Amino acid sequence: MVSDKQGGVFVEDRVKQIKQQLSAHNYKLTPQREATVRVLLENEEDHLSAEDVYLLVKDKAPEIGLATVYRTLELLSDLQIIHKLNFGDGVTRYEFRAEGAEHHHHHLICLNCGTVDEIMEDLLGPIEVQVEREYDFQIIDHRLTFHGICHRCKGKVTDPKKLVGSKVT
Repeated sequence: MVSDKQGGVFVEDRVKQIKQQLSAHNYKLTPQREATVRVLLENEEDHLSAEDVYLLVKDKAPEIGLATVYRTLELLSDLQIIHKLNFGDGVTRYEFRAEGAEHHHHHLICLNCGTVDEIMEDLLGPIEVQVEREYDFQIIDHRLTFHGICHRCKGKVTDPKKLVGSKVT
């Protein structure tokens, strides 16, 4: 069966996979964890913070507390099901690890509007080889974030240099 994100098949397949991953580490997919996982899956492109997740989960499971959401996010992060991301604004955000990916993908952050776009290609392969060779350093993973002006804001920003060092919220 082909996964269809819009039809919900993708979400159901991923929930089953995550349930298996939790079970392999002797954890259960409790209703609270499942609600949290579903919110993350349904908003996968949004790089949600714990507070964002909590507000969305609360609509599905009004009895859930913020501490439960935090614990669930920590567990999913510890089991490497999700990544913690920090875009320099002091807020931890979360996203799923790409299945089968050797490395984490990269991000473009607009300093004007705060939009986060993704680069799915791993463009750092040759640099990794050079760093490992020259510094006798075994690279396990890498993350790369570019800060600049997105294509949506390019014509609106008169002096991009004024945005350097600014924090987008």
